[in-house]
Amino acid sequence: MAGIYVHVPFCKQKCSYCDFASFPREIGKAEAYFACLYKELKARSLSLKDKKFSTVYFGGGTPSFVEPKYIYGALKQIYTCFNVDKNAEITLEVNPGTIDENKLKVYKNAGVNRFSVGLQTANDKTLYSINRIHTVEDFKRAIELLKDYNVSVDVMIGLPDETVSDVKNTLDLATSYPQVKHVSVYALKAEEGTPMFTRYLNGELPDDDEVADIYDFVVDYLSKKGYNRYEVSNFAKEGYQSKHNKNYWARGEYIGVGVGASSFIEGRRFTNTESIDEYVHAILNGKVAEVFSENVCGDDAKAEYAMLALRTANGVDFNDYKNAFGSDFSADFKNSIKANGKYLDILDSCIKIKDKYLYVQNSILVDFISEKQ
Repeated sequence: MAGIYVHVPFCKQKCSYCDFASFPREIGKAEAYFACLYKELKARSLSLKDKKFSTVYFGGGTPSFVEPKYIYGALKQIYTCFNVDKNAEITLEVNPGTIDENKLKVYKNAGVNRFSVGLQTANDKTLYSINRIHTVEDFKRAIELLKDYNVSVDVMIGLPDETVSDVKNTLDLATSYPQVKHVSVYALKAEEGTPMFTRYLNGELPDDDEVADIYDFVVDYLSKKGYNRYEVSNFAKEGYQSKHNKNYWARGEYIGVGVGASSFIEGRRFTNTESIDEYVHAILNGKVAEVFSENVCGDDAKAEYAMLALRTANGVDFNDYKNAFGSDFSADFKNSIKANGKYLDILDSCIKIKDKYLYVQNSILVDFISEKQ
């Protein structure tokens, strides 16, 4: 199985921490952009006839900000051009301030069956300070609209002046709705070039130890609520893990369309330009919009596999690894395993990072990556 990612780069206003390919003042280009996106979908599908796709994910930007006809058109083109499983997981990212009943009707008719709602925090003052366009009341209204759907909620930790009590209030709200089967919890990373980076330099963000303590609280809280951690930032009720994201972590194949979208097909990773104008120009002229391409094989592929799998609660399955590469994981990474033994659970069938160290897995993964360089 493989996945399809569709990037919608338009948004009402840019959050102060966002460094994604999103453009709050370019909505006038939406019609031309989506016409090209439909064209790119058709062109990409020609070489993918033998693949079956089990997930579609609309990310952004803010997919719920654009007219819903564009989402409908994209899904119609996907179903026309690709071999999509009849039970495919179709996810749309939603900002609570940009969804209403009329849009939801179009999404339903298009086939969307899962929504990822960006709450971030239940503190209106903080939402305003990070340039989010929605309020807590907007979130409540949006969740009520989505009462009959499979819903995931995004939460951020490490926001300015945020405390454990603030995060508890956010999680209390997010998990109080039965339709919320999945919660993603991301630690704020102040990217250079964003307004948030200035606040980081000014010392307005919690330090690493404070964020780690908050994260430990999150894991414990969500576990008690029945949301099991299956990846460092993702928690789900039984049977509601994100199939699309799990495919990424399993180093599965996916095709990405639109500006800034990345793909991984038959060992080749490639990425589109982040410029809407460059993207439209390339597609209209019958070209690909790629600005980066590489073949990932050999030791690089093994290191990538380890890096992705060890982010998950299940870790590396030895049989899966051997089937993929024809070699033994323990032998291929013997030095990294020895150096990090106290952080790892080594079982007969798998190896994984111990639960209490999963949040700081980056320092462990460095060894596994460097061993194959």
